[in-house]
Amino acid sequence: MLESSGPSTTTRSRPKLAKVGKRAAAPAFSGPHSTAGPYEDGDSSSYLVRLEKVPGGIRLAEWAGSQLRKRAPVLDRADVPELVQGARGVLAERDAEVLQAALGADGDGVSRGRSGDFKEELRAEDLGDGRIRVARWVNRPGSGWELQDAPVMVPAQRLAEALRGIVRSV
Repeated sequence: MLESSGPSTTTRSRPKLAKVGKRAAAPAFSGPHSTAGPYEDGDSSSYLVRLEKVPGGIRLAEWAGSQLRKRAPVLDRADVPELVQGARGVLAERDAEVLQAALGADGDGVSRGRSGDFKEELRAEDLGDGRIRVARWVNRPGSGWELQDAPVMVPAQRLAEALRGIVRSV
């Protein structure tokens, strides 16, 4: 049997509530990158497309000012070789070489995923006005292929596979 030496007191600390008001701005990306653009949207806003090293691979994304845009990057087809060339010194040498070699190679602009039954593709699609969109597409059972409108973060080999053939006609 346990004996108690007096009344038990417990103190609970409550989490502090966040103050309502100004939020701190997200820090701007300041790492090394290669840039293409600027480009304009239909609403007159401008953006750049950056190719940058991230953990596990590379990211191809649109940036408006210091904010990452949450959509698949769209850029001029003619700017891709310069973007890839500018990535030398930013990416690991082997990654930069893989991307550079893809520019003159034959291909269909698609990198098919390797995830068993789950079908996923990274596509560099011709939008018909001299621009391409680089985006992931997912095939969900029963609903067909669906665009994943987000920045692309993949190993360099996957991006190289998607770029094969798409810029050959530049």
